[in-house]
Amino acid sequence: MSGGPARARASESGTAIPRAAQERPARRWPVEAWALRGLMAAALVVLTLIILLPLVSLLAQSVLDGQGRFVGGAHFAAYFSTGRWSALWHSVALSAVSALVCVVLAYGYAWALTHTALPARALWRALALLPLLAPSLLAAIGLVYAFGNQGLLKGVLHAVGVDGIYGPAGIVMGSVLWTFPHAMLILVTTLSASDARTLEAARCLGAGGWRVFRTVTLPASRYGLLISLVVVFVLVLTDFGVPKVVGGQTPMLATDIYKEVVGQQRLDLGAVVALLLLLPALGAFALEQRLRARQRAVLSLRAVPHVPTPHAPRDLAALLYCAVVAAALVGVFGIAVYASFAQYWPYQLAPTLSHYQFDMSDGGGWASYWNSLRMALWTAAAGAVMSFAVAWLVDKPRGHRAARGLLNAMATLPMAVPGLALGLGYILFFNAPWNPLWGWYGGLGILVLCTVAHYYSVAHLTQLGALRQLDPEYERVAESLGLPFWTHLARVHLPIAIPTLVQVAGYFFVSALTTVSAVVFLYSPDTALAAVAVLAMDDAGDTAPAAAMATLLFATAAIGRGVIGLAGHLLVQRTQRWRAR
Repeated sequence: MSGGPARARASESGTAIPRAAQERPARRWPVEAWALRGLMAAALVVLTLIILLPLVSLLAQSVLDGQGRFVGGAHFAAYFSTGRWSALWHSVALSAVSALVCVVLAYGYAWALTHTALPARALWRALALLPLLAPSLLAAIGLVYAFGNQGLLKGVLHAVGVDGIYGPAGIVMGSVLWTFPHAMLILVTTLSASDARTLEAARCLGAGGWRVFRTVTLPASRYGLLISLVVVFVLVLTDFGVPKVVGGQTPMLATDIYKEVVGQQRLDLGAVVALLLLLPALGAFALEQRLRARQRAVLSLRAVPHVPTPHAPRDLAALLYCAVVAAALVGVFGIAVYASFAQYWPYQLAPTLSHYQFDMSDGGGWASYWNSLRMALWTAAAGAVMSFAVAWLVDKPRGHRAARGLLNAMATLPMAVPGLALGLGYILFFNAPWNPLWGWYGGLGILVLCTVAHYYSVAHLTQLGALRQLDPEYERVAESLGLPFWTHLARVHLPIAIPTLVQVAGYFFVSALTTVSAVVFLYSPDTALAAVAVLAMDDAGDTAPAAAMATLLFATAAIGRGVIGLAGHLLVQRTQRWRAR
């Protein structure tokens, strides 16, 4: 009988047991509370080491001299006294132009995917996402083969009044190519949330297609447009690969950091340039967060999904537009891939594998490729586990409000930090003589840590979003049963989060393979990476081997993403059968 002797005695004495006392959760064992505090403390220590302290070291380097004395703005004055304002101006202006062009093109593509009866919609979407699997260097190399001095289409640029691919035009074209899928994904999500009731009401009032688009569709997607503009602006501002390959003599902040740190060994001026990159990125990040909050408020309404009906002229125009854009994307990347097999571009185009003999070129040879593969695998595993653990600590435990808020703030900070700035911060922190971790510098471990930190925010927000979909009743039931948090974590939270864990692992794997900016300062001769090898080979004039290594990275990212996706599918089939019931 429920209640036991205590309830019987209470009933006999005429004293009712309060409902609050009946529903009070079982008392936790002290070991559980201490274990939770220990996990919180460990997560704070790890995020402090891999995110906060490198940024603090970067800030300190910009205002201290070689002897550790405070010099204020002396380094900033020294940097700008050499006429470096043009680098700041070019970085901001070209990033803004690239963002505008990219978002306009991506908006048309996203609108065609979501608001027309476009045939083979999945194919056009997949083609637009191909640049996500390649380093930005491959887009720049493709532009060189297409429009460079020996390019197949070099006459096209001259016909439209552009002198050549090297300079502002090349930076804008390369930046648009590799950032296109980022903008397209944001805009597809925004346009997919269009309310069919509003569109139908406008048509019933006699509005034509153009007026419906101008008065309903475009205003409803304004926040998505602004968010995509901000995201692409930051991506271009902080990119290193495109301006390094096709920037020519155009000064940019990203290439200035490389010149100061690698070329001149001036860490103080490098820290100044890194902070100049960091400030606009922080401002853009704050604006993007504000816009996302407003967009969530708009999209929280009960909207009816829009299902486009066939309309031949509109659908044909959408098909032609997507075909032209996809041909430009696939064409530039395809030229780079084909050139990696051509004997001597553009005169002898017979296929050969000689350019894949990487040990005959600068950059670290085949060892750099295997280093990248190992680094990507370790990054995928460490990043997925760590982001899940921290997201769980932020969302699920009760109490510890201050610690959880601090964890969340530190986890989202890398989203606003350029990879070059973070990498330079790692040099200054991990290479400091007083740091007991100085032995990590130049090893594979520091490359994994920096890459995890660089891409951590997106993974954290993804894991957090998945965990917040779970009903809080799960936690209340577990507490009422007196289950320790590790049992609930292993039996409920972890199995449900497996699909998201697999997605995050794939994201870390591809990002680690293709990143350049975050690790360009951190490798040693024994830990040279393939993406950095592409840069070194291009610098040495070995453009075909550089294209070959970038193509190999592209293929590896695609295969690895597929393998991880298949493993995730098998895990979901094994652990998520309850979803189909």
